[in-house]
Amino acid sequence: MPSDFDLRHRWFAEAARDVQLTRFALLRGLGFIYLVGFGILIAQGLPLLGESGLLPIGAYLARLRQASESASAAFWAAPSLFWLSSSDAMLTLLSWSGGLLALGVLLGLDSALVMLVLWALYGSFVHAGQIFYGYGWEMLLLEAGFLAVFLAPLRPRLAFRAQAGAERESPAPSARGVPPLLVIWLYRWLLFRLMLGAGLIKLRGDECWRDLTCLVYHYETQPNPHPLSWLWHQLPPWCHAAGVLANHVAELVLPFGVFGPRKLRHVAGAGMVLFQLALILSGNLSFLNWLTIVVALACFDDSLWPRLLPGSLVVALRDPNAAPLGRAARVVSLVLAALIGVLSIEPTLNLLSPRQRMNAGFDPLHLVNTYGAFGSVSRERHEVVLEGAIADVGAREDELMWKEYELPCKPGDVERAPCWITPYHYRLDWQMWFAALGRPERQAWLLSFVYQLLTGAEGARSLIVHDPFAGATPTWVRASYYRYELTRFGEPGWWRRTRLGLYLPALRRDDPRLRDALDRLGLRAQ
Repeated sequence: MPSDFDLRHRWFAEAARDVQLTRFALLRGLGFIYLVGFGILIAQGLPLLGESGLLPIGAYLARLRQASESASAAFWAAPSLFWLSSSDAMLTLLSWSGGLLALGVLLGLDSALVMLVLWALYGSFVHAGQIFYGYGWEMLLLEAGFLAVFLAPLRPRLAFRAQAGAERESPAPSARGVPPLLVIWLYRWLLFRLMLGAGLIKLRGDECWRDLTCLVYHYETQPNPHPLSWLWHQLPPWCHAAGVLANHVAELVLPFGVFGPRKLRHVAGAGMVLFQLALILSGNLSFLNWLTIVVALACFDDSLWPRLLPGSLVVALRDPNAAPLGRAARVVSLVLAALIGVLSIEPTLNLLSPRQRMNAGFDPLHLVNTYGAFGSVSRERHEVVLEGAIADVGAREDELMWKEYELPCKPGDVERAPCWITPYHYRLDWQMWFAALGRPERQAWLLSFVYQLLTGAEGARSLIVHDPFAGATPTWVRASYYRYELTRFGEPGWWRRTRLGLYLPALRRDDPRLRDALDRLGLRAQ
């Protein structure tokens, strides 16, 4: 008869075989999200963070080193490969390397080493990307990506069909082995914190989440609406109230089902996935909802996937000869679980605190974080609209003809339809929404952007979808302040707007106010 140890070992291996398809879905999903993230960097990284960008990584790291007691302290304040070099060549190399590796994961190059490199590459941008990378979905990708290092097999599954066919001819264990079940449970723990944190921050925050009126305003005032947001905004108040109730169920009730038995876990996972799909259909929130869906896939096991995936794919991926976890792999899983457990103490205390922080990290590498979204909802939408003018010699400011700049996915022209870009993300457009909520002197990136427009910088121009001067350099740039409202059925256009005044006064390239502000921010004008 087998010993007790053999029985325990066999039970663990058989349970782990139940999540072979789950591992496949999780890793491919993360590969897709990484591909989107690095695609954004390939397109926007240089004008935002390059040597001539709005917030150069090199200047940021130099300031950080100067303010730190030692080089090691500076590194742990911003763990990044850019300490080796912050050149444009380095930024381009890391962006394209990450994009190609992410594409490889989608094609089957899903080994632990590849996932580790992807995590390190993306983390280098998050830790040095400053305000452009200070959002919850960045931390979420790092946390989910770190777990993927331990979920992925040591051997990639390239040409898995041929491999599976060969393995069926022999009872020998496959070199890929079964997935570590404990890591799947760590993903469920991540999903629980992610969803519950989002729900609690709402209950503790804006009263409109308690009186069920937040969605009356949200579709109009969210950072980046898309065309369907306009339709959602037209719904009657009772529909908005029902939507808030559905939000509370998805974020405050369903997360507890991730630790339940199989059927309850599947129901909870399906409910959270459907909720994220509804959010995708209501606004452009970068890849946050897409990544949440990927994490939620950990709720499902291989009893469900055959109903969703092609039969040939299921046969190819489910390996009855997968080797059980070896002693070393079990030890690594236990050490990982212990590490995540210790690092979860502060995020859990934060989750329980009436002063809950939203989207915060508690360790330098963002291995375990706390999450939340829309703890408060704006009642009115304000927008900062940049305008330029070319002045004749001797012309007064009040005689200038101002023309508006248009960004790719930000409300500007009231006749232009909102864009639909999810899961892609225009980072400058997103920051413009936050600029309207704060004071201009606190927006270093905006002052840098204005200066680059005044100097005709190519990087700044690449971030604009419509240049009213067709490549010419403006003499003046200012920012007007508007209130925007979505139109109603029967009204022309997509938006109505009312000018409220100036956000930034008219500035010239040599304006001492602009130069002094850039100097104070460590962005010395040339």
